[in-house]
Amino acid sequence: MTDGTGQVTAESTITTVPAVSVVSRCLYVFLDEGGNLDFSSKGTRFFTLSAVTQRRPFLMDSRLHELRLDLLESGLDLPRFHAAEDRQVVRNRVFQIIQSEIAALRLDTIVVEKAKTNSTLQPVEYFYPRLLGHVLRQILAAVPSSGYDEVLVITDSLPVNSKRKAIEKGIKLTLANMLPSEVKYRVLHHPSYSSMGLQVADYCNWAVFRKWESADPRSYALIQPALQTEFEIHERAKNDRLD
Repeated sequence: MTDGTGQVTAESTITTVPAVSVVSRCLYVFLDEGGNLDFSSKGTRFFTLSAVTQRRPFLMDSRLHELRLDLLESGLDLPRFHAAEDRQVVRNRVFQIIQSEIAALRLDTIVVEKAKTNSTLQPVEYFYPRLLGHVLRQILAAVPSSGYDEVLVITDSLPVNSKRKAIEKGIKLTLANMLPSEVKYRVLHHPSYSSMGLQVADYCNWAVFRKWESADPRSYALIQPALQTEFEIHERAKNDRLD
């Protein structure tokens, strides 16, 4: 659209987007792991896999974003929150925000003492989907499927890129076997700096891993109210064991 002088008017360059009032019926599961997949004596003693389950709206996202900008303006170049690398003063402020919205989170964690794992299950393409299956079982048993139409499982990056297809196949088979046929699911891999949900999962899982690997429960105490399930897999009944 032009005016009498042939200039393009503002009305012709702006598209009005209608407001969307549909309530989200997606269940978001953000994953993070702690430790490494080295099963030799040089590896970590424990491996942890944690899932933070949330529904929109994500109440912490804007507050964490504002905190990152505050830190940026104070001179700290911080592209994302990452508990293992962040300064203690940063961790304190992130945990304060997580604590303030702790009721909006569900946290489920599975812990593996790696030395007890059968060697046939140590390859990552078997190990990782099996662990995820145990975590998802806890979540899906507790959250009524009538409350969502789709499950979005979001990870930062898979532990071993060369095994990515095999791992993804195992994860999808796990979801297909556990979900009602009418519930859709997707497995997505997003860089952690693009998702506050992944950064929250990182902080929660780091706190759990520190408790098990280093006998340091300080941060764990801060996120414990969100924990719905936490167990070392080899301590469970035989039919729940990893091996």
